[in-house]
Amino acid sequence: MALALLCAAVFLDSMDLSLMGVALPAIGRDLSLSEGTLQWLVSGYAVAYGGFLLLGGRMADLFGRRRVFLLSLAVFAAASLVGGLLSDGWALVVTRVVKGLAAALTAPAALSLITTTFAEGARRNRALGVYALAGATGYSGGLIASGLLTEVSWRLVFFFPVPIALLVLILAPMALPRVDRSHSTARGFDGAGALTITAGVLLLVYGLTETTWPAGAAAALLLVAFVLIERRQRHPLLPPRVFRSRNLVTANLAALAWACATIGWQFAAVLYLQQVQGYGPLATGLGIAPMGLAIVVTANLAGRLISRWGLGRTAAVGMLIQATGILLFLRAGATGDYIGVLLPALLVHGVGNGLSFPSLNIAAVDGLPDEQQGLASGLITSSIQIGAGIGVALLASLMSMGGSGLDGYRLAFLAAGCFSLLGATLASIGLRARARVSHEAQVRA
Repeated sequence: MALALLCAAVFLDSMDLSLMGVALPAIGRDLSLSEGTLQWLVSGYAVAYGGFLLLGGRMADLFGRRRVFLLSLAVFAAASLVGGLLSDGWALVVTRVVKGLAAALTAPAALSLITTTFAEGARRNRALGVYALAGATGYSGGLIASGLLTEVSWRLVFFFPVPIALLVLILAPMALPRVDRSHSTARGFDGAGALTITAGVLLLVYGLTETTWPAGAAAALLLVAFVLIERRQRHPLLPPRVFRSRNLVTANLAALAWACATIGWQFAAVLYLQQVQGYGPLATGLGIAPMGLAIVVTANLAGRLISRWGLGRTAAVGMLIQATGILLFLRAGATGDYIGVLLPALLVHGVGNGLSFPSLNIAAVDGLPDEQQGLASGLITSSIQIGAGIGVALLASLMSMGGSGLDGYRLAFLAAGCFSLLGATLASIGLRARARVSHEAQVRA
């Protein structure tokens, strides 16, 4: 029951991303909003989510994972409800920012509750496989649900997560463990580090989203200041010893490349289906749904494959398969054959995605003590969000460079495939040694 409730949180976070994307045109028409305001209905969520993740993970360690999970989920539900009642564009953006902040606290708290509840090894791998499965199901289900809900009213897109969140809030206090194995105390909270890293990552994600160099330069300065602060802190927000874990560093770099590939590809693919193929919102969601189904099926098997092959090999093979699926989209034309061209590419991409995503999440927390699980969970999710910003910004630029027609889309698909190949290389080299240790430990267990 605890695992199901925690997975419901990542289901909501993933679903919220895809729900909003398909509903944007209807919101814009109904409220007469500009494209800039509509963009921030998505970007506001992403900026807050990516910017506060590291702080959210540390808060879970310091103040109690169960407490942070419940409070942030309640804020998420309230912001969803308020958003569905509003009719002002920038007020809607504010609710999206609040939801992103709440998700930044919920996600690492949920993931670290799983990693501290299930012992390292096969049981944790299976639990994290289910967690990844929930995220895949949420994203795929959101694409379909958004099209259906928007046909009735775009406000239902805001209201839809509310009953799910309320159900989790009712059941979670009875199911989640009351004893929180967090060893840190609030007295050790690193305020200066929290301020600089949060502001730095916020500006970094904002700069990537808006492609503004001043924000990027300010982000770089704040991140340098954060490193200097952490070296002098008695209780640092991000202890330097965490980066002694080769698995953690490699998993985060590979996850960044993974997000550049898959989230960037999704951005380009949705535009391709709508602008080139002429798909409507519902048809787009249904067209991509087979990839989601492949992710769901494969993620359900990922735990067993990780126990057999090890983390490095599973992640590398998954990202190689994902790269193959993305590069198969280079075959797509102006009047693409869905059955013969697009469907095989979507299925292959889904299989690779379902293998690589759980592997990288497990690698990021593998071998770390319980008091650092929330921090590590926040790091890996933050890497994914930052990678998503980089991937979307870069692929959008490549699409513009390619001009009108298919050339821009093909440049974007090629770049996304290269990102996936980079991630496969990192996983193969950096995770191999640690994966063998984990596998031997599972065999002994």
